[in-house]
Amino acid sequence: MKTQITTFVKELIVYDLILFGSSFLLFILLIILGILLRRKTAIAVLVVLLSFSILFLAPTLGYVKMHEYLYKQKIELVSEKKLNFNNAIVVKGVITNESKRYFKKCSIKASAIKVTPNKLKNYIFSFKPIVTSKIMEQDIDVGESREFKIIVEPYNYEGDYNIAIGAKCN
Repeated sequence: MKTQITTFVKELIVYDLILFGSSFLLFILLIILGILLRRKTAIAVLVVLLSFSILFLAPTLGYVKMHEYLYKQKIELVSEKKLNFNNAIVVKGVITNESKRYFKKCSIKASAIKVTPNKLKNYIFSFKPIVTSKIMEQDIDVGESREFKIIVEPYNYEGDYNIAIGAKCN
C-alpha cells in the first residue's frame, strides 16, 4: 500500500496539483461562508454539505476526467490465442497515442476473465480476473501506433473466457 501511494504522488503533474489545491481552497472558502451564514441554518448546512462534497468529489472526478483527456489513447485487441502445449495465452494488440502529449511510458495490462451466460456473474467476474499480465511500452510519440504482444500465464482454466486489455500512460 505504501508503494502504491508513493508512486501515485511521484506521478502527479502540475495540473493535478492545481486541481487538488483549488478544490481545497474552494472547500475552505465555502466552510468560511457556512460559518458566516450560521444564523440562516438551512443555507449554512447546505453550503457546508456542498463544501464537503467538493472536497471529496472534485479531486477524484477531476483527476479521472483530466487524465482521460490529457493521456487519451486507443487500445485495440488484434488477436488472442490459447497455446496448446503451454499454459498461456498470447495476446496481440495495438496502442495508439491520440493525445497531444508524448507518452514516456505506458503500462499495458491484459486479463483473462471467466464468461458465463449470467450477466450478473460476468459483471462480478470482471473484478476478479483469472490471470493478469502487464508489460511496459516506452516513448510513444504523438499520433504513433505501436504493436505489442503479451503472454498471459499461467492459464489453467478450461472454460470460456474473454480477454480484457487496458493501458495507463503518462
